[in-house]
Amino acid sequence: MNNLLANVTPVYLLYLFYGASFLFLGVSIAAKDMKGSDLKLAGSLRLLGAFGFLHGFREWLELGSLIEAKNLSYQQIFAAKAVAVVLTVLSFLFLLQFGISLVQGLDEKRIRWSKAIPAPLFLIWIIYVWHGIRKHDGFQVGMESLRQADIGARLTFGFVGGGLTAYGLIAYSREVRFLSGSVAKKLFYTGISFVFFAIFTGLFHSGSYLAPLPVPPELLRGISAFLIAFFITNALNIFDIETRKKIEQQTRRLVQVEKLASLGQLAAGIAHEINNPLANASLGIQTLKKKFGPDAAAGQDVVRKLDAVERNIDRASAIAQELLQFSSQRESEFIPLNINSVIQGALALMRYKLSTIAILQELAPVPDILGDSGKLQQVFINILSNATEAMPDGGTISLSSCVRGDMVIAKISDTGVGIEAENLSRAFDPFFTTKEVGSGTGLGLYICYGIIRQHCGTFEIDSKVGKGTVLTIKLPNRERYEKDTDRR
Repeated sequence: MNNLLANVTPVYLLYLFYGASFLFLGVSIAAKDMKGSDLKLAGSLRLLGAFGFLHGFREWLELGSLIEAKNLSYQQIFAAKAVAVVLTVLSFLFLLQFGISLVQGLDEKRIRWSKAIPAPLFLIWIIYVWHGIRKHDGFQVGMESLRQADIGARLTFGFVGGGLTAYGLIAYSREVRFLSGSVAKKLFYTGISFVFFAIFTGLFHSGSYLAPLPVPPELLRGISAFLIAFFITNALNIFDIETRKKIEQQTRRLVQVEKLASLGQLAAGIAHEINNPLANASLGIQTLKKKFGPDAAAGQDVVRKLDAVERNIDRASAIAQELLQFSSQRESEFIPLNINSVIQGALALMRYKLSTIAILQELAPVPDILGDSGKLQQVFINILSNATEAMPDGGTISLSSCVRGDMVIAKISDTGVGIEAENLSRAFDPFFTTKEVGSGTGLGLYICYGIIRQHCGTFEIDSKVGKGTVLTIKLPNRERYEKDTDRR
């Protein structure tokens, strides 16, 4: 035992510590459940884990070669060195890819140039290796080529990969402050640690010393590796924080859904209460019009005023009726109806909210469809409401309808802020919303999508950030709908 401990040198301990740090990094990432996460880091973190595993094994392989150096033949040493170089190159390629993917996630504008990074680095690495070994011959070529390949990989893939990773983590730390300030700091410190790792790994050769201090770069690499593993593993609880906040948000939204359901019932009651006095007022107007006929004194003037009052009563009654249909909880009742009438009804209900919006209508004559007027109206009201919220400073909403074959098509477009490409695929998911908590339930488009599917139609969305959103609803005409339902 004493002889074994006597043979243990600080260099062995350094390689043991260095490799263990990166292996611990790989295990921590591999063991973390990141399924269902919306964080940009989740999609690329496995690459960093692969780097940790490969680089950790590489350092322990180097440790084994040092310990057994006296008992190994030249061929065995060469084979161990070759495997170590392969692990070095692969590990740094994973690190480089992690840095690239992280930068791409932060800013799509950087995708083009970041994708082009590996090719020139690979060319530089090949030139470096060739330039270093062309002066040697015989048995020296093999070992020297491995040495040059290792140094070249560190100067190219290692240095650039470490630098990109450092930049990506530091920049990303600012994006996650809304989730956790503590985790943001840890990611920032991980980025700083990668700065030192890139410098000590890429710019300083193994076996050299850093002037003016007699400090080997392996020691500084080991310290950097420990700091990287320490900070990143502590920062991994960001996924637990994200999950907890999602649960909290869903709970709040469910409460909001209950409130909306209660509000719908209240709206139905109010509509009924409004309709009763409006009906009585309408009957009174009819009686007065008969009393003040055109033959009575000042009859024509009075009748004109009564007509104006009656028109406003009819308008109020129509709005109350639309509100009643919208809030109705009855089962779907499919009847022949015109999609243009549904759109007009939704606009009438939303008139108060569209006061600052320019409305353009291109409603062409279309055949009837079979549908539930109240539910389809709910779809258009939700779309119009989302459009107005996307244009807080005003804008334009365009509504159009047309016929293509046996399909009736309605399009609603706005000039709002638009939806990011990464969120488009999730626009119809339940409880998904880009609004702040309390500002939306994330159920609006999900419910609309279900209603359109219930009508055997399709619902499409297209959007560009800063240019607006276009929603296209395609519904089968009456004949097509009846044929489809008969087949079922």
